[in-house]
Amino acid sequence: MEDRDSTGNIPTANQLATHLANKINFPNEEQKNLAKVAQYYQVVAGRTPLQQELHDIFNCDFPSGQLHSYLTSIEKPILIITTNYDDLIERTFSAHGLSYEVVIHTTDPSLGNNILWWQSNAPQPKRVNPKYLDIDLEHVTVIYKMHGAVVRNQPELDQYVITEDDYIDFISRMTKRNAIPAIFAEPFQKRHFLFLGHGLYDWNLRVVLNQIEKQLRRPRNMKSWAIQYQPSPLEQRFWQDRGVEVYDMTIDNFIGELLNNHVSKMVSL
Repeated sequence: MEDRDSTGNIPTANQLATHLANKINFPNEEQKNLAKVAQYYQVVAGRTPLQQELHDIFNCDFPSGQLHSYLTSIEKPILIITTNYDDLIERTFSAHGLSYEVVIHTTDPSLGNNILWWQSNAPQPKRVNPKYLDIDLEHVTVIYKMHGAVVRNQPELDQYVITEDDYIDFISRMTKRNAIPAIFAEPFQKRHFLFLGHGLYDWNLRVVLNQIEKQLRRPRNMKSWAIQYQPSPLEQRFWQDRGVEVYDMTIDNFIGELLNNHVSKMVSL
C-alpha cells in the first residue's frame, strides 16, 4: 500500500481513505472521509473487490508497540474492545503464549445477525447469536472486534464495518440489540472505559455510546478516561459532555505512566 506509514505501521483512517480513493478515482472535489470513500468504492467496483483490497492491506505482520506489550503484562483477564481490522493484538498475545478468545462483529449478509466466536486455539469460529454468546469474562481475556476484522488465512471470513451502509446496519442492529453481545452488558454498565486514540468527532462512535447509555443503562456520570494527543476544542467538549476526562499525551507516554503506576483498566482501543 503506497500510502502506508513509511515505518510499516498500520495505516491510519486518513491513509486508508486516500489509498482507496486513488484506486477508484474518487471525485477530487469530495471530502475523503473513509466511510464515504469505501461506499463509493463498493458502488463502483463492488463489495468483493473492496473486501479483497482491504484483505491485501491488512494481511500483514504490522509491528507491535508498547501498548500491545503492556496488555500482555496484565495478569487479570481483560475485555479489549477494538475497532481496528488488523490482528496485531492477537499476534502479540500468541507470541507471549497467552490464551484469549476473539469475538468479531459480522457484515456478511449470509451470517445474518450472528457473530463469529473464536475460542482459544480453535481452527474455526462458531457462528453465534450475540444474545447467546457464553464466555466467563472473569477467567478469559476477550478481544472484541466491534467493527469486524481481517481473517488472514481465511479471507472468505473477513468482516469490515467500513462503508456508510455498514455503519447504518451496525447502528440498526444496535437498536434491535443484535450487535453487542449480551454477555458484555454488565461490564459495559459497571466498568470504567479507557479510550485510546479515539476522536469523538467520529459520529458513529457517539451513536454507539448513546446506545450503550440508553440500552444498557450505563450511568453518564461513571468516570472514564480518554488518551488523545492534541485533541481539538470540539473533541474536548464532546468528551466532557460524557464525563470523560481527557489526557493530552501520546499512547507511548501514557503507557510509560501506566508502568510507573501499575494501573489496569478495561481497555477500548
